Amino acid sequence: MVPTVTPSATAAHHRPACVARLRSMAIDALRRMYLPQEQMFCFCIRRTDAGDRPEGVSRRYTAITLLGLAGEDEAVARRIVGPGGTAMVLDRLLEDVDDLTNLGDVALTLWAAARLNHDNPAAALERLIELDPATQPYPTVELAWALTALSLHAPHSEAAEQRDAVARRLLSAFNDHSGLFPHYVGGRVGALRAHVACFADLVYPIQALSHYHQVTPCDEALAAARRCAAAIRDTQGPDGQYWWHHDVRTGNVIEGYPVYAVHQNSMAPMALHALRDAGGDEHADMVEAGLAWLERSPELGGASLIDESAGLIWRKVARREPRKLARRVQAVASAIHPALRVPGVDVLMPPHAIDYESRPYHMGWILLAWPPQRAERT
Repeated sequence: MVPTVTPSATAAHHRPACVARLRSMAIDALRRMYLPQEQMFCFCIRRTDAGDRPEGVSRRYTAITLLGLAGEDEAVARRIVGPGGTAMVLDRLLEDVDDLTNLGDVALTLWAAARLNHDNPAAALERLIELDPATQPYPTVELAWALTALSLHAPHSEAAEQRDAVARRLLSAFNDHSGLFPHYVGGRVGALRAHVACFADLVYPIQALSHYHQVTPCDEALAAARRCAAAIRDTQGPDGQYWWHHDVRTGNVIEGYPVYAVHQNSMAPMALHALRDAGGDEHADMVEAGLAWLERSPELGGASLIDESAGLIWRKVARREPRKLARRVQAVASAIHPALRVPGVDVLMPPHAIDYESRPYHMGWILLAWPPQRAERT
């Protein structure tokens, strides 16, 4: 078992300044990430020999960014996307939602419509119901996003019926022994990967079940969210790291790296905040420890992924390795036996590499995790 973290008083003392800095950097970065001609955000800004340049376009990241901007003053959004504001960008996403086949993209669009109080989210709701998240095989992350979106549309009877069915589906996949959710619900997953859950498979269900509990008091939903949060607490790294791959059977960490900045400063906090708002446990120590790691990462010799000179937060600290090799070999080893790990990985593939990439969804989750009212209370 990975040793648990003991947050310092210094981390708590510096949290308000850290959150204020993160919010400011997120808003400034989003101005660089917006593509006016597409009326959407780019896929990422990547460091190249020619400088830090935007690449690609992503409707998924655009929807997530809208979720964060929904909690900001509209003047902030207009500084980023222009005079049309968030309504213009959301209308762009809703234009072709009927053609989408990806449940996650549809769910995020519906969720954004709810957050922004769009007057006609029917197309997104109908498309989500058509994709049948209650019975078809889907990634756990996408089911969780669907449950959150549907929970925010509770007044609609169709949404309520589908919401309850998706909640039952998600809860049916929960492993009460380990406190974790699998990577995929339904369908076939390869034998060497079926036991592996990533960190995203844990935080989004916590968030979704917390929202669900708020609109339909369901003790089972809150209990599962609390249990999963406790499992994350029990495996948080000694310096506040949220580890990447976990064993659904046991709850143990399979492979810790990469450690992602978005997990440290937004995904974990927003899930834990949702849990607390639903009547669950207070996990301020976990949140503060995660922020402290981001500000001073021991893997980087005390440096940080927060790059003030670039005005960006870089994506992750990773191993120096051939692509995903450590994760693959540890997944195979743990598939053979839950306690088996390949030794020497830290020596052969040390975790000292920075991924010089920054994505708009990270900035959106920062704003959702730390809206102005919550940031002022830190």
